[in-house]
Amino acid sequence: MDAANECFARYGYGKTTVADLAREIGFSKAYIYRFFESKQAIGEAICSSRLDRIVAATRAAIDEGGSATDRFRRMFKSLTTHSVELFFDDRKIYDIAAHSAAEQWNSARSYRETLKAMILEIVRSGRDSGEFERKTPIDETCRAIYYAMMPFVDPLHLERNLDLLPDAQQEVASLILRSLAP
Repeated sequence: MDAANECFARYGYGKTTVADLAREIGFSKAYIYRFFESKQAIGEAICSSRLDRIVAATRAAIDEGGSATDRFRRMFKSLTTHSVELFFDDRKIYDIAAHSAAEQWNSARSYRETLKAMILEIVRSGRDSGEFERKTPIDETCRAIYYAMMPFVDPLHLERNLDLLPDAQQEVASLILRSLAP
């Protein structure tokens, strides 16, 4: 995995072949295929690992919050910050994440579902405490929040919206929270 990560980081996902990976670690392609069924499977493992780090950092940020409002702000800021770090720190790995999102890999679908679950958790908590309104169906509320966050947390959209950060992310968070007020 480390060799594949380095190879993808150096050449990019699209230009790296399984033969390149085999050469990098000093084994045959057949040996690699004993562990991974395809280059995509290797890319998915790397992508999942990176997205899991973003989720773990975001989970920690949420858990440090008090009110639902605070927890939402922390979640959105953490997701944005770590997504941007991935973009700038490791552009080739970011490209894998974008490829994963575009191709609807399991890693991307799992990441989206995890984000939606985090949003649902916070909205429920805010509704239970009376902090958020209860008129709008919760599924509609959570979908709308997710859609509003996408330009800043989805790899396919983030690159086009980097120049809007951090102001737009903070303003979108504030708008979402005002719309949730009872």
